[in-house]
Amino acid sequence: MKEIKVSVVEDSENLRRAVTTLLNEAPDLHCLGTCGQADEALERLPKEGPDVVLMDIRMPGMSGIECVARLMEEMPSMRIIMWTAYEDSDEIFASLAAGAHGYLLKSAEPERLLDAIREVAAGGSPISGSVARKIVDFFRSTTPTKGGVASLAPREQEVLKLLADGCPYKQIASTMDVSIGTVRTYIERIYEKLHVHSRTEAVVKYLNQGAPGRPRY
Repeated sequence: MKEIKVSVVEDSENLRRAVTTLLNEAPDLHCLGTCGQADEALERLPKEGPDVVLMDIRMPGMSGIECVARLMEEMPSMRIIMWTAYEDSDEIFASLAAGAHGYLLKSAEPERLLDAIREVAAGGSPISGSVARKIVDFFRSTTPTKGGVASLAPREQEVLKLLADGCPYKQIASTMDVSIGTVRTYIERIYEKLHVHSRTEAVVKYLNQGAPGRPRY
């Protein structure tokens, strides 16, 4: 049985201790270490090389969402579960748009947490039931607008598709054979044409308008 290596980013010392014990008692899981802040995680995780990261969202200083985006730039193969007490819709979409692979509430039973780690390590996307309902309700209640994605130039649509696939800027630049600065310019134009202000809003509009090659939700 292959051991799954896990790192935990959480500002509560008591919770870090409890999760470490829980992980190390599971025969197929091992806690590599814990971090109390996002800055510490950015320094340590690339060296630790975990298979899965449990990431809190609301921490002192840098948020878990920003930390995920920066980690995915450096380690795109890393699997990350947002582990939080909050069901805020903006944070849910921002986390997933930043590159997180799952979203689990801290109120989940310990066995559910362990199963979620195994699931995400196997390529799945574990999401708490109440969070999944929020996502479904959001797409059901969003009315597609005319124009929008169809008004983008082909290269802009390519950038938007890569954003929707969860690619970090560095990977987009490599895929399209352009500089990161050029990618940022494309994204600024996309935001202007779609009348949005964030990656999350742009991706949601892209998915909801049934862009080429993607199903409409």
